[in-house]
Amino acid sequence: MLPKRPRWMWGTLTIAVLSMAFYVGYAWLRPWQPGRLWGLVFGSLAAAVFFLDALYPLRRRLLSWPLGNAQRWLQFHIYGGFLALLWVLIHVGFNWPAGTLGWWLFGLSVWAVLSGFMGVFLQKWLPTMMTDSLSVEAIYDRIPEMTRRLVDEADNALSGCSEALNQVYLSEIRPLIAAPAPDWSYVFNLRVGRARRLAPLQDVAPFVADEEQPQLDELTTIVTEKLELDAQYSLQRALKYWIYVHVPPAMILLGLLVVHVFAVIMH
Repeated sequence: MLPKRPRWMWGTLTIAVLSMAFYVGYAWLRPWQPGRLWGLVFGSLAAAVFFLDALYPLRRRLLSWPLGNAQRWLQFHIYGGFLALLWVLIHVGFNWPAGTLGWWLFGLSVWAVLSGFMGVFLQKWLPTMMTDSLSVEAIYDRIPEMTRRLVDEADNALSGCSEALNQVYLSEIRPLIAAPAPDWSYVFNLRVGRARRLAPLQDVAPFVADEEQPQLDELTTIVTEKLELDAQYSLQRALKYWIYVHVPPAMILLGLLVVHVFAVIMH
C-alpha cells in the first residue's frame, strides 16, 4: 500500500531523522529537560502541529488556507500527526511523563495519532478488499432493506418444501438472514464463519430429495448473498464509526494542550 504522495513521506522521514539526530547529539552533550529551551521548542512544535491538524475539518470554511488545496491538508493531517507525536516524545526526552496531566497528554497524543493511522488504513484497505473479495455491492443505509428482500425471496423459494428442509430453514437459516448481523471479525477476514453458517444447509443436503435440490441451491445462494451483505455492513460500519474513535479524544487532547501551554507560560 504505497503512499499517493511519496514526497510527503520522504520529507517527513527526513525531518524525523534530523529531529532525532539533533536530540541524540544534544542529549549526549548535556541532560535533556522538557522545561529547557530545546525541550520547549519541540513541545511548541508538537502543540502547533496538533492545533493546525485540528483545523482539517474546517478546511473548506477556511477556503483551504493556509495549506492550499484539500490534498495538502490531508497529507499534512497524516504526516504532521506523526511528526507531532515524535516531537512530543523528544519534548519529554523519551521518558515517561510526570503527573496526571502529563500522562493524559501523552496517552491522548498516542491515541490520536495511532487512531488516525488506523483511519488511513481503513479508508485505503477496506474499499479495495470489498471490491476484490465481495461480489455484492451495497450502500450502507440500504442493506437492511436488501436483507428484508432476501428473507422474502427465501420464504418464496422454500414454499412447499419438505418438512425436513423447512425445519432447518425455520430454526437455523431464517434467523440468520432475518436482519443485518455486523461482526468486527469481518474487518480482518471476510470469509470468517462462512463455512459454519452454511453448515446446516450442507448437513441437510444428503436428505433432500432430488426435486428439492434446486430449492436448496437457491437458498444457499441467498444465504451466501446475505453473508456478503453482512460483510459489507460490517466494513462500512467500521469506516462510519471510526470517526468517533478518533475525533473526541483529539478534541480532549486540544483542550488539555491549552491548559498545559497556559500553565507553562504562567510558570
